Amino acid sequence: MSEQRKKVTAPAIRAMKGKSRIGMLTAYDYPSAKVADLAGADIILVGDSLAMVVLGYPDTLSVTVEDMLHHTRAVVRGTKSALIVGDMPYLSYHVSIEESVRNAGQFMQAGAHAVKVEGAKKSRLDTIAAILDAEVPVMGHIGLTPQSVNAMGGFKLQGKNADDARRLIDEAVALERIGCFSIVLEGVPTELAAIITEQITIPTIGIGAGPSCDGQVLVFHDVLGIYDGHTPKFVRQYAHIAQDMQTALETFLSDVREGRFPDEVKESFHMASDEELKRLYASRDDGGVVVEMPKAQ
Repeated sequence: MSEQRKKVTAPAIRAMKGKSRIGMLTAYDYPSAKVADLAGADIILVGDSLAMVVLGYPDTLSVTVEDMLHHTRAVVRGTKSALIVGDMPYLSYHVSIEESVRNAGQFMQAGAHAVKVEGAKKSRLDTIAAILDAEVPVMGHIGLTPQSVNAMGGFKLQGKNADDARRLIDEAVALERIGCFSIVLEGVPTELAAIITEQITIPTIGIGAGPSCDGQVLVFHDVLGIYDGHTPKFVRQYAHIAQDMQTALETFLSDVREGRFPDEVKESFHMASDEELKRLYASRDDGGVVVEMPKAQ
């Protein structure tokens, strides 16, 4: 997608409900953001999945506000059109409403256009309301919320039974009413996602929630196949970049060791002229040692 797009805003995303599907990708640095933006992503999420796919932690709980802000700034520098959403990490909106609003404001100061907050229990709704009152657009997130992985007993599908499904429907309605411009539905049955999508007037963005959502999001590294490990069921890999990267690096190292890189002409620089080279060989270095021209082979 080469033509310059209009800047995507939170109200524009909300207005896409029922009109066009929303494409959302994660990105964590300047080059990945630039590629995602040029590809036409409507939303770029600076996800707390940064912890796992970039920083190597086993879950999302170890990433800090400082980590997220650092990477948000890089994503901002690589993006021209997409809406940038900063994922508020664990403990950034759990301690107090005042601290939560302050942390959300830091994402805005870093260049993000909105924040994402997991969960929808009463205390969380109060926090989201305060963030919204500070003029920060909020994307909700319900279902499998990775920051609650320990409380949930692992990365497990949510809403499988009628009672739990009803709770998630109520949470989605509550997030809509409080003013969220969209909601991520993660790890919920397709049937439940379809009901929620039909019932609320703001877009749903699914990940492991089936095809009925108003949009879909996947992790940048999953889409491109940058890792060779376990691939979740809900992921479709559109490339296998990890193998291509390894092959390229192995070839480079082999060329170095066998003397094939750099090439004398293509990848090397030379003196301005033979005359300058002769002048160099005729000179003396600071130690008084004569620099002699190499003998012809």
